[in-house]
Order: sequence, then C-alpha cells, then structure tokens
Amino acid sequence: MIDTCRARLAERTAAADGLREIERRLSLARLACVIAAVAVFWIGYDTQLFPAWLALAFVFGFFALVWRHDRIIRRRRRAERSVGFYEAALARLEDRWSGTGSSGDDYRTEPHPYADDLDLFGRGSLFELLCRARTRAGERQLAQWLLAPATPAVVVERQAAARELGDRLDFREDLAVIGDELRTGLEPEALIRWAESEPVLGAGWVRIAAPLMVAAVVAAAIAWAAGWSTALPFVVALTLEACLALVLRARVKQVIRDVQRPTRDLSLLAEALARLEREQFASPRLRALRQELDVDGHPPSQQIDRLRRQVDLLDTRKNEIFAPIAAMLLWGTQCALGIEAWRRDSAASVPRWVATVGEIEALVALAAFTYENPDFSFPTFSTEAPLFAAVALGHPLLPREGCVGNDVRLDAQRRVLLVSGSNMSGKSTLLRAVGLATVLAQAGAPVRAAELKLSSLSVGASLRIVDSLQTGTSHFYAEIKRLRQIVDLTAGPVPLLFLLDEVLHGTNSHDRRIGADAVVRELVRRGAIGLVTTHDLALAAIADDPSAAAENVHFEDQLEGGTMRFDYTMRPGVVRRSNALELMRSVGLDV
Repeated sequence: MIDTCRARLAERTAAADGLREIERRLSLARLACVIAAVAVFWIGYDTQLFPAWLALAFVFGFFALVWRHDRIIRRRRRAERSVGFYEAALARLEDRWSGTGSSGDDYRTEPHPYADDLDLFGRGSLFELLCRARTRAGERQLAQWLLAPATPAVVVERQAAARELGDRLDFREDLAVIGDELRTGLEPEALIRWAESEPVLGAGWVRIAAPLMVAAVVAAAIAWAAGWSTALPFVVALTLEACLALVLRARVKQVIRDVQRPTRDLSLLAEALARLEREQFASPRLRALRQELDVDGHPPSQQIDRLRRQVDLLDTRKNEIFAPIAAMLLWGTQCALGIEAWRRDSAASVPRWVATVGEIEALVALAAFTYENPDFSFPTFSTEAPLFAAVALGHPLLPREGCVGNDVRLDAQRRVLLVSGSNMSGKSTLLRAVGLATVLAQAGAPVRAAELKLSSLSVGASLRIVDSLQTGTSHFYAEIKRLRQIVDLTAGPVPLLFLLDEVLHGTNSHDRRIGADAVVRELVRRGAIGLVTTHDLALAAIADDPSAAAENVHFEDQLEGGTMRFDYTMRPGVVRRSNALELMRSVGLDV
C-alpha cells in the first residue's frame, strides 16, 4: 500500500514535470507566432515579399496555441493536485500528518461530552487524520458522524461503503482532484439559499404573456415586411412589448444578477457529480446515494447543463450585432423565465446534490482510513448491553511504531476499571484509546485493535477540564458541571461509557475520595460502564465491594540509569509504587 502510493506519486510527479515542459515550449511558440506575424506583416507591407495571408496564418496559429496552452495548464494543475493527494497519503502513512490538514475547529460544539477530551478537533486531532473532504458539506458530515453515534444498522452500511471505496484508489484520487476546485470555489450555503428562495418571476401570466408578445411582434414584422399590412400593427406590438419589458425589468435584472454565482458553483459541483454518475456501486448505501441524485430519471450533470445553456444564451444578448434583435425578442426576459423554470423544476434537488457529495466525501474519508490502516479492524455490534470488548486496543493518533495494545473488557459483570499507575505510564492514553475506538466504531470506521465488539454506547468523558477567567469558573466547578452532564447521559436510550481521569482532583483528598466514590457508584447504579484513573489508592478500595462491579488494573514503570522506562502494558491489580519523586529529582528538584 505504501509502495503503491510512492509509485503513483512518482508517476504523477513525472507527469506534472512533463506538462510543465510542454507548457514552457508552448509559451515560447506563442511568442514566436506573435513575433512572426508582426515581422511578416511589417516586412510584407513595405516590400511585398510575403503575402498578407501568411501573417494571418501566424495569428490563427497563435490562437490555436493559446487554446492548447490552456488545456495543458489545466492538465498540469490536475497533475499537481494528484501529487498533493499522494503526498498527503504518504504523510499519514509515515506519521507526518499532524498540522498538515483541516483541524475542524469550526465544528467544535459547547458543551460537548467528549469532543475536547478525546482530541476530536484541532491540530493533530482525529478529524485532521480522517478528513479528506474538499467541501464544507463533506467536512460537516464527517464532523457530525464523530460527534453523534449512529445506530448499528447505519454503521454496517457505512462499513460496507468504506470497504468498497477503500480499494477504488482512482475514484478517490479523481474526487480529490476535482474537490480542490470545489474547496476554493463552492459556497454551498449560498447555493442552497438561492435554490430555496421564492421565484421572482413566478406569476403564471408572465410565462404566458412574454412568449405571446414576442410572437405578436415577430408576426407583425413579417406581415409588414411582406407587404401584407402597414407598419402600425408592428409599432403597436413593439410598444406593448416595451411596456411589458419595463414592468418586468427590475425582476428580470434580479434573476440575471442572482443566477451568476449559483451557475458557477453548480458548474463546479457538476464535475464531481458527473464522476459519481460514471461509477457503479455494490454496497447498499452507495447505491442509494447514486439513485438519489437523479431528477425524473435524469442525472444531475444533465440538469445542471440545462441551466448552464440558459445562462450561455443569456450572455449572447451582449453581442453588439445581436443586441437589437435580442431586445425585440425579449431575450433577457425569455432567458430569465427559462432560469426560473429550471429553478422551479430542479432547484429543490440542489440541497440533495450538495448533501450527497458531502456524504460521499465523508465515506471516502472512512475508506481512505481503511485503506491506509490494513491492520485496523472493523468492529462488530452486539445486542448484549452494555459491552466494550477489545483485543490489542491502541490509540489511533499515536505513531505506528511503539504503539502498545491492551485488552479491555467492560460488561454487566465488570462495569468499571480503576486504573492506577505512575505519571506518563499510559493511564490517560488508555482512556482516550477506549473513547476514540467507540467514536470511530459508531461513525463506521475501523479501529486500532485486533478485534472490537461493543453494544451501542453514549460516551461521556472528563479528561481535559479547564477553568475560565472570562466566566469566573474554577477548575473544580468546571469538573463537577461536566460530571453532572455525564451522569445525565445515563438517562438516554443507550448505556453510557464514562471515562474519568483523576476525578475530582481539584479538591482535597478527603472530599475527593468521598465524592469520587459516590459518582462512580451512581454511574454503575444507572447501568453505565467505564474507566477511572486515579493516583489516590484509597479509591481503589471500591473494587472490594462486589456491588460496584469494579476491578483494579495498573501500569508500571522502571527506573533504569536515572531514566524512567514505560512498557505501557496494563496489568491486573493496584500499582504499588510511584515515580513522582524520581521525576521531580530528574528535573533537578531537591526532594
């Protein structure tokens, strides 16, 4: 897989270099044509050595080279975007991706029960690792999948789509190349607002009166020219037509003005849609998305071409020769009516087209993640609830080399893991690995584990709580508000998976021990499962009470030659030593 990406990167780089050379030569040829045309005309005019048509031939040659040059530029830019596509893939495969993609910060929601705690957004986040979307719709769709779990039935459909698209490297490359133009040009919100706005020329009488008036003017002109009548009928018809044009002028101008940006955006969208139309899918969700694109059996690219032709016809009225005829034929009004007719027939599909491209992009993100991580596994869902059972579970944001997997099981008999251990030994990383695996699983993505089986779970985490000077909120108060939010999640339709890191460490040890014990027991009583890390070994006594359904596990460290060594392996029982004093001494503190 990494060899495939490197080979394709080399091919695309060579293609881009070759096109740059062709582009350079065409630029020189264009310059030569201009010089030759001027020279032939100048010398021929004075000496009659060259015929005039030879200068004209060089002019035509220049325009032919301009046309060819533009095509080469477009091909070169696409080749460069393909180079970027494979460079980004290799950066992810080689763990150099942090800070190179979209952070997704715009999709943070407050207060969310786990987004900040599990590093869903921001530099080096799960969103940055996953996201390949080029449209806002695609980014938003992916963010929504990470922020809210799907049902198992929906997840199974996404998994099938990700598997199918994972092997379609050419398709994913094509969408990425097209999508770079969408990223810089498409404004989906403005496009949808235009599509859903009220018709400007919606009155039925206008659609009837305008063509009838044009027909009357043309008939009167023909009758006058043929000598069948005087000029009076023509003048009368033309005057009435002018009055109609004057009445409709403001609305026609509004239609023409408003359609310019949507036409450009739809033209960009049409290329992505046309690429989707050419693809045949097998998985149920992809087939359904493809079928939803058509309007009355017509693919969206054809529908968009209809609008583009209307706008092209509209632009012909700017021709100085055609302008008088266009005025007599109410050309602008007729084209505006055609645009409004298109909006009436097809614009309702525009939000669906944008949403479909967005969902395809989100599925492509899951597919690329699947393709680039063949050692990850797709989770399976169980009706046994609550359940989280992982084999060799690792954190998906850690580099491949050195990531240690641990077996984790939580169910109705073993509801809580009390995780003790020294600083930096891996306690918080384990909690985030469990949380991210649950988020990925319920979004439809594979997880970093040899195997994962789980029931539907809501997630609540308290791992990164900060105080706020602006709101006057202390760390302790912010934490207990989060704990209240987590407890409230247990009232939802699915069991809760809670992840508590050093719970209530913002208060004294006496209150912390009593408060933490009460919170954990209340969560268990409400049917939740979860993990709790602690440095306070008194909290480990919870496991002595069978009703708590808790078990102690720990991480160890070794001091070797003045350096702390961690194996990040979870072991049963309570940790019996701490490295806090050793760490303080290692930085020069006299303790």
